[in-house]
Amino acid sequence: MWHDNETAIDYLNFGVVADACASMLSRADGEPISIGVSGGWGAGKSSLVKMIAARLKALPEIDKGGKSPNKFVVLTFNPWLYQDFESARSALLQIVGDEIVRLSKENQTIQDKVTELWRRINLLRIAQLSGEAALTLSTGIPIGVLGKTFNSILGFFSSTEKLSEVSVDSEVIGSAVNGLLKPSEPFSMPSHIQAFRDTLEELLAELEITLVIFVDDLDRCLPQTAISTLESIRLLLFIRRSAFVVAADNDFIKAAVKVHFDGAGISSDVATNYFDKLIQVPLHVPRLGLNEAKAYLVLLLLERETKAGTLTHHQFQNALKLIPERLRNSWKGETINQVFLYELVGTNETLQSLMNLAEGLASLLHGSSAVNANPRLMKRFLNTVYLREALSAPQGIKLDIAALAKWHLLERCDESLAEVIAGQVHSDNDGRVQILADAETAAACQGGLPAEFSNNNFTRQWLQLPPALGTEDLRPLLHLSRDSGTRDFGDDNLNPDSRKLRDALKTATSGHQSLIDLMKKVGPDQTELAMIKAWQSCATIRTWKRSEDILMLIECCKVFPLLGKKAASLLEQAPLKLVGPGIVPMLGAQQWAREVLERWKDLNELSKPTKKAIENLGVKR
Repeated sequence: MWHDNETAIDYLNFGVVADACASMLSRADGEPISIGVSGGWGAGKSSLVKMIAARLKALPEIDKGGKSPNKFVVLTFNPWLYQDFESARSALLQIVGDEIVRLSKENQTIQDKVTELWRRINLLRIAQLSGEAALTLSTGIPIGVLGKTFNSILGFFSSTEKLSEVSVDSEVIGSAVNGLLKPSEPFSMPSHIQAFRDTLEELLAELEITLVIFVDDLDRCLPQTAISTLESIRLLLFIRRSAFVVAADNDFIKAAVKVHFDGAGISSDVATNYFDKLIQVPLHVPRLGLNEAKAYLVLLLLERETKAGTLTHHQFQNALKLIPERLRNSWKGETINQVFLYELVGTNETLQSLMNLAEGLASLLHGSSAVNANPRLMKRFLNTVYLREALSAPQGIKLDIAALAKWHLLERCDESLAEVIAGQVHSDNDGRVQILADAETAAACQGGLPAEFSNNNFTRQWLQLPPALGTEDLRPLLHLSRDSGTRDFGDDNLNPDSRKLRDALKTATSGHQSLIDLMKKVGPDQTELAMIKAWQSCATIRTWKRSEDILMLIECCKVFPLLGKKAASLLEQAPLKLVGPGIVPMLGAQQWAREVLERWKDLNELSKPTKKAIENLGVKR
């Protein structure tokens, strides 16, 4: 299984972008800089951020000229972790303060400035937690809500765990009346914020470091948490020797800004400008092309096979080197093709089969709007496939990965077609679906597809994806996919006469004595099963306009009126937009159906002619 955590291993050719971003941070030479990494959910923002951080940490301590380059101290802040527990703004200030204390432990000459920084941080935290701090304070005695906030922060910073790190701060808070809030001068928030920024900038200069703060998962936060984080970034932004890399979906930020200013009537442009004022360099996560999607699937599969021992560690490392190189040269026409993939895995037929699978899946996952080559969705897709494989062995089911992947691909990208095919699977045909076999044959020779299949690129490519499923027993495959739909192979409960009745109902165009005799022979329970199965089997050819479409329900209920309740539930499944007026008179003559018609009458989806036909029956509202 593949976890959903970010990684610094480059599976998506993001390394080039990470190198450029790290170079930009390095060349800023201490000047403040903010970079926004934008991309949708699951696009790889966190992984790109982690790659950038890894490159900064790997920079040499001495440059080519023999000088010590600007030293980077990398911090990662995830506001999502603090949501509902602590203010993201306070948490970010806390992390920065902790890091400055850690870095200044061996530098006694700056302890006074460190103490001052902590005093400023504490006051900012109090200011946020209590509205009373916005007042001009003429005494150092905390009162009311402010006093309670003050005491809670005092307790936090005085803990045994923090004493060794921030003993200076504990003393400051402990002597609050005489130190933290000075009675000799009024409390001015603007001047206090500026003093905090000046103190931090001086400390960074003394320590000769550039503080790079990576902010991730901002678009997982509630709007108020996201805005609080951005406001805290504003406190630290544009200070010399400070840099921010913020990963977030731009659309989410715009929505959060609108929620924050609810009622102000701000436009989308204003919401965009809010973020733009914080971000100097906008960087979008590269969109995956077909080559990148294929490379990603290949590396995920090879990673798994390496852990399983099918592929050697050396072969996997070679793939990690060669695949990104090929992607970087894709503009020259170097593609991830079958020949290249076979060279990576050698003559192992199992691995070659997986490479073929990756090729076929990549094209369909890239073209499907349901997946759109999203890295997270592709990873989840494979997780589902391999989970089902793990569930197969204990149940005595043998299916290869390619078959599981082909079926799950249809479930993910064309659920309606998957349901149509699943509805054709019965015990009497040994789980084989003839229309699927016909469609696969037609797609292979570029012929016309059966009516149940849409004539589009996805469907045709899916039908040609190996292995062919139309000639296989699909019951094991559907049994393993019960997480995505209810699978009923109830035909196993039909006796031979009941199956004859089912088939007769499917083809009947009118009621006749032999049909009645067969129902009486099998009894009400078996008739109900036959009616249900016949109804399901005809789902794809039912027009909802002809009397023949509903004949099976009516004839079964005539012989066994108790089946009316079940017949009504089947009728309720009708797609109302398709129901024509022609079947209304026949239904109106059945008591069980009149209740359904009465409910339909007031539904907007029903066409006007059909509503008129129901009204002509005299069905009451």
